[in-house]
Amino acid sequence: MHFLGLAKTRYTTKNYDPNQKISDSNVQQLKEILRLSPSSINSQPWRFFFIEDEKTKNELADASYWNAQRIKDASHLVVFTAIDAIEKFEQQINENLPVGSVNYYNNFLKPLPETEIRSWLQHQVYLSLGFFLSACASMEIDSTPMEGIQNEEYDRILQLNGYKTLFSVAVGYRNPEDSNQPSLSPKSRLPLEQIIQSI
Repeated sequence: MHFLGLAKTRYTTKNYDPNQKISDSNVQQLKEILRLSPSSINSQPWRFFFIEDEKTKNELADASYWNAQRIKDASHLVVFTAIDAIEKFEQQINENLPVGSVNYYNNFLKPLPETEIRSWLQHQVYLSLGFFLSACASMEIDSTPMEGIQNEEYDRILQLNGYKTLFSVAVGYRNPEDSNQPSLSPKSRLPLEQIIQSI
């Protein structure tokens, strides 16, 4: 399917079929796709957790407010975290990036307040989210991006060190009766002429 077709049919899944699991080969593809996600200066300030273990998934579900049931029913939960320890990030780029990229960071980002540096790091993780959701759609895997979670509780459960949870994504296969799918609830978007300006 062309990308426009995927954009028209992809939706945020509200109800999953708990009996359908994503194959190991498809999970490996999703992991590799995330690894290849774009980021400014190839900074890659992230770590992704694929949660299949039912005990851990249920713990995280219970720290996810109204999203709990869809997490429990989904095949996997993917947690997106951003590096939070700036010194750890600087060590990572010094060890892995070319001099030009490191110089960009040192000249334009490092002089900023730490809160702005962390904000920039987190923005990179959001780039990977769009990449990931599109990949899921191309593989006919349903997805639900969620910011409605208890981030600090996620950090505790996953025993994060130097990273902070930003959001999570439930992935799996829809319940055929999910009322949010476009065939039952057409997508609601603003008109093209209201949001796109050609100059």
